[in-house]
Amino acid sequence: MEAEATEIQEDTATKRTPKLAGTVNWGTATVIGVFAGMLYGGSKEASASVSKDAEVMLKLGSTPDKREQYRLMRDAMEKRFVRVTRGSIVGGVRLGMFTAAFYGLQNLLAEKRGVHDVYNVVGAGSATAATFGLIMPGSLMWRARNVMLGSALGAAFCFPLGWLHLKLVEKANEGTVTDESEGAKGGVGAAIERLEGNLTK
Repeated sequence: MEAEATEIQEDTATKRTPKLAGTVNWGTATVIGVFAGMLYGGSKEASASVSKDAEVMLKLGSTPDKREQYRLMRDAMEKRFVRVTRGSIVGGVRLGMFTAAFYGLQNLLAEKRGVHDVYNVVGAGSATAATFGLIMPGSLMWRARNVMLGSALGAAFCFPLGWLHLKLVEKANEGTVTDESEGAKGGVGAAIERLEGNLTK
């Protein structure tokens, strides 16, 4: 019984498909997307609250009471903190969901098709943009328009970016293979030269 269980575990371990060159780690990309969205959302809200800070400064100048000035300043800081925090969370969730969906679909297509090429990137970008167009608020006709527009724009943006990404991956892989072979030759050549030097002494 235990032998059968270990055989099943070995079979499932050997059936895993190797990661194709150029595919991105889904989890890492999602975490980076969440943090980038948090940074963007927070900075956008912080820059938008500058005009509201000017209003508070005008109120502070017209209020002679120190307690009232302190209360106005505290309220303004609390509201700004809440706005920036909300913007960070919403931005992180939005970009994180988009990144997770995009790279998840891209890796799924690469695994199902058995090859990682530009069409995986185009399909993932088109499907992700169409999905996010569908969940935007509005009437059914507005959502259908957003789906078609998102699908077309996703494919249009992802084709050149996917092609560029794959070319960069190919270049990087060529460089590492060449460097490794040159390093091996250099190491062997150096060892032979040391051996010849020792034999001539």
